[in-house]
Amino acid sequence: MLVGPSVAKRDSRPWIVSDELWSLIESLLPVPAPKLVPGRPRVPDRQALCEILFVLHTGIQWEYLPQELGFGSGMTCWRRLAAWNETGVWDRLHAVLLTKLRSARQLDWSRAGKRLQPCPGRPTGPQSGPSPVDRARPGSKHHVLVDGRGVPLAVSLTGGNRGDVTQLMPLLNKIPSVAGLVGRPRRRPDLLLADRGYDHDKYRRLVWARGIKPVIARRGVPHGSGLGVHRWVVERTIAWLHGFRRLRVRWERRDDIHEAFLGLATCLITRRHVQRLCQELL
Repeated sequence: MLVGPSVAKRDSRPWIVSDELWSLIESLLPVPAPKLVPGRPRVPDRQALCEILFVLHTGIQWEYLPQELGFGSGMTCWRRLAAWNETGVWDRLHAVLLTKLRSARQLDWSRAGKRLQPCPGRPTGPQSGPSPVDRARPGSKHHVLVDGRGVPLAVSLTGGNRGDVTQLMPLLNKIPSVAGLVGRPRRRPDLLLADRGYDHDKYRRLVWARGIKPVIARRGVPHGSGLGVHRWVVERTIAWLHGFRRLRVRWERRDDIHEAFLGLATCLITRRHVQRLCQELL
């Protein structure tokens, strides 16, 4: 059965929503509309979030949620996840967590790393397509931008057939305005690191125009650009993302559901940095 708030705070199971996490999320959730007809009581939002986290961590299908754990209907949780994503809950939560890190001066804006990871899956949907580097297998790509510590600043989802470099500027545009210190909110790093897949002078000029110095490896030159010294940071963050089993293979037909899982996982990884780096703010 699902445990109560006092027990959830010390429960080690990753799908149990602690009091601390719930205090961050509760105020961001939309107010439910009143029921027009009588029927079964609405599943509490906290319980629905536990069920969503269970699916994210284990990769289980919605209809196979174990009832012995007190979980309700998988379709109810699926609709709740879609509604929360539509109202931007995960984007706002991510911005709140980044603000906490900046308040503690734990965001490293000195450099940012850009990397993508293929995600095999269904061939349907506008954010899916045949990968040119994986025998045209259908799937999607997860694009990730991190700060110097590996904190995810922005993530996006595209089809497996989309060029890597075409998503560079959209991902930079997705970095939220992060307040937390005196002065203007910040939303750009000092320097951008990227591999040869982003080697294009047009995009170098666009990055420079944003006030960011591009450090991008060039094609046709021997290895040894030096980017590997910092590349492990973004590789580690991608490994954290794909530690959530639901993100290893794209099972969702609808793009917004997979994007919702991606956004929720990003928030959970950012929260780990908050817990580790600025405990005094929790």
